[in-house]
Amino acid sequence: MTSVCAVGLGGNMGDPEAMLERAINLLRLRPELTITDQSSTWRTEPVGGRQNQNWFCNRVVLVSTDLEATPFLRLLIDIEGLLGRVRVERWGPRLIDLDLLFKDQQTFDAPELILPHPRLQERGFVLYPLEEVAPNWCHPILGLTVTEMLARLPADGPQVVRIS
Repeated sequence: MTSVCAVGLGGNMGDPEAMLERAINLLRLRPELTITDQSSTWRTEPVGGRQNQNWFCNRVVLVSTDLEATPFLRLLIDIEGLLGRVRVERWGPRLIDLDLLFKDQQTFDAPELILPHPRLQERGFVLYPLEEVAPNWCHPILGLTVTEMLARLPADGPQVVRIS
């Protein structure tokens, strides 16, 4: 059965905007995926770990696919590898990061994947671009739309700026 999935893309090493485009192009080449929408690019202050790193560029794409959640995650990890991602430091600098944010209204909890993404509602760098492409998607656990989650972000949180 075909599902609508959201994929968050981010990176802050090299030319992150070009890397996001390369990742989207690789997603487009996969016959089991159809990109149905994509957000603008957003520049985001680092969160979580080290703050002394470059700001991130972030986007969200909506994808239609028949893949189940775990094979879709493996496909995203394979694309990260093709683009040169080496997992070294959690929340550290990276060439590219592809996160499966949601798959329709499904919930999923396995060691390698939790859906919806467990911190989606806390992250402006996800919610701002996600609002462009799926403002009315409703979190199946919280019962909040993307727009409602975005309105609940603290005003003094990390800066997120639309750049294109």
